[in-house]
Amino acid sequence: MSKPDAVPPPYDPPGQGAPGRGLASAGGGSPGAWPEAVRQALGRLVEDIAGDPAVAGLDVYVVGGAVRDALLGVPAGDRDWVVVGASPEDMAKRGFTPVGGDFPVFLHPRTHEEYALARTERKTARGYRGFVFHAGPDVTLEQDLQRRDLTVNAMALSPDGRLHDPWRGRDDLRACCLRHVGEAFAEDPVRILRLARFAARFHTFSVADDTLALCQAMVAAGEADALVPERVWREIARGLMEARPLRLFEVLAQAEALARVAPEWQVAWEAPSGGLAEVLSCLASPEWDLPARYALACLPVDDASGLHRRLKVPVECADMARLLALWRDALAASSESGLPDADVVLDRIERCDGLRKPERFAALLALAARMWPRQVAQARWQAALLAVRAVDAGAVAKRQQGGGTAIRAAVRAARLLALESLGLES
Repeated sequence: MSKPDAVPPPYDPPGQGAPGRGLASAGGGSPGAWPEAVRQALGRLVEDIAGDPAVAGLDVYVVGGAVRDALLGVPAGDRDWVVVGASPEDMAKRGFTPVGGDFPVFLHPRTHEEYALARTERKTARGYRGFVFHAGPDVTLEQDLQRRDLTVNAMALSPDGRLHDPWRGRDDLRACCLRHVGEAFAEDPVRILRLARFAARFHTFSVADDTLALCQAMVAAGEADALVPERVWREIARGLMEARPLRLFEVLAQAEALARVAPEWQVAWEAPSGGLAEVLSCLASPEWDLPARYALACLPVDDASGLHRRLKVPVECADMARLLALWRDALAASSESGLPDADVVLDRIERCDGLRKPERFAALLALAARMWPRQVAQARWQAALLAVRAVDAGAVAKRQQGGGTAIRAAVRAARLLALESLGLES
């Protein structure tokens, strides 16, 4: 194994700009001490391990994203631990609970964090499930890190604060580059999706040319065709929630994978104007939740219902996409500006299920106002919804003589009257 770094080169702490610019923006520099912010972030990753009887005497390391994020100076997520030189029996004797399926993963008896035995993997069939894993005391840390996807995710931190970086992930962080660790990257097509998702998160990073070429070769070999919809949606959904979703689709298109996993989006991506790239520029706003982001990404798609079925998207995402398209089509079919007449307003509120789901209608309205600000008067629509919801349908029904048809007509008349009180014509 390569010698761990005790005194790495200095990096600038993160600024207030784009995510991922902290460490990477510093460029080169002569060797020196860690900046204090990075030193503290790394220290926090391992500060509670000293004196822990459950791991005393074990060769353990924090690996992956937590190390990467600490070096970047951004908040780290959950810690992933790797144990070198131990067996499942060793872990059980220390009170760890086995939870792994294909390979040995254990929960710490106190913190319940995951500790995985160092392992290697070997490809046995096409797709992301065709692997045989080997975990045992003979597997080294370097071998475990070698199976990981990207160099920036293939670093480890020992309890004494020493960084183990055999694949030069730190250099790629500095260079703002996403690069595969080795040719084993080509064995798992999910890694194409993960690469695109990381590009959306660290949107100032480029993708190494050889990594992109490897992705294209994987797609040409049919590896992407083995991806199941649930796994594709999982990565797409996470990518949509990242800082710059545009990069997700950009990298998938460059890798020639978008046409395989979501051809409906590929068609929209190639549109000369009003296409996917243009719509995705709106997704830089952090306030949108997943249904809203997915709905926006579906706006330029001709066969959105086909995309919903292909990816098996959750109902709430498909519904939001359908309703936003409904609003778009209604605007396109009219010269609507401000607020239309009372009948149109009530019809749209009812078709969008605004009476039963006012929170979703408010989110939908915010999206429509963002996309078509000259045509959608958000405040007036909100007032209209409040007026309609204030009508006591039960009280109207009690006063009405006759059956269901008469009651429905009376309730509608009462709601139209409420809208007319706002100055809308019926």
